[in-house]
Amino acid sequence: MALPVFDPRQIPVDAVDAHLSAVDHSELQADALIRRFAMPPAWSAELPGDHSAAAGKVLRRAAVLVPIVVGVEPTVLLTQRTDDLSSHPGQIAFPGGRIDPQDRDEADAALREAWEEVGLERRFVTVLGNLPTYATGSAYSVTPVVALVQSGFTLRTNSGEVAEAFEVPLSHFTNPANHRWHSSDWEQRRRQWLSMPYLDARLGGEPVERFVWGVTAGILRNFYRFLMA
Repeated sequence: MALPVFDPRQIPVDAVDAHLSAVDHSELQADALIRRFAMPPAWSAELPGDHSAAAGKVLRRAAVLVPIVVGVEPTVLLTQRTDDLSSHPGQIAFPGGRIDPQDRDEADAALREAWEEVGLERRFVTVLGNLPTYATGSAYSVTPVVALVQSGFTLRTNSGEVAEAFEVPLSHFTNPANHRWHSSDWEQRRRQWLSMPYLDARLGGEPVERFVWGVTAGILRNFYRFLMA
């Protein structure tokens, strides 16, 4: 089944979830996140992904790192994929990829991929736990591994996979006023998906729109629901 080709920025917004509460800033701090994962609430993922798109296929196992950079204003470390990749080219993503046979578990795979893609050293990372798996239209079952990243790290991006690495305040993604619903037709079905665009103000230059959508936005939505459960 071929993946759809379209410009997500051109798809109209159906709704915005401004009526939902944002996660309190205190709950985004490192100590609060550690407590939340140590004693997780009873909850279920709102968005399990697109299982219908992968129907009849064996889902390949993958893992992504959801890196929360610790600070007064916690941020999420994200990547912009290069335009020549065969899967999800040019999209904003978490560091991650397929789980290899030598990986001990999902966390080991996510940490390896983060090192290979952006040069994030494991000594700066503390894994908190996993979010529920997310199925992609490209037939992957993705496990999001949430982790804290301490300051002091230096990134070294792999130019063959990553065009750029950047950070966005976690509070942007945990405020549903920034969650926009879209819908589009694909394979004779109407599918809904989220975008969470962020205007990144650059010193001495024009602001850059970070158009977070699709799988990355779906995982962030589940993370929001986890924190609010």
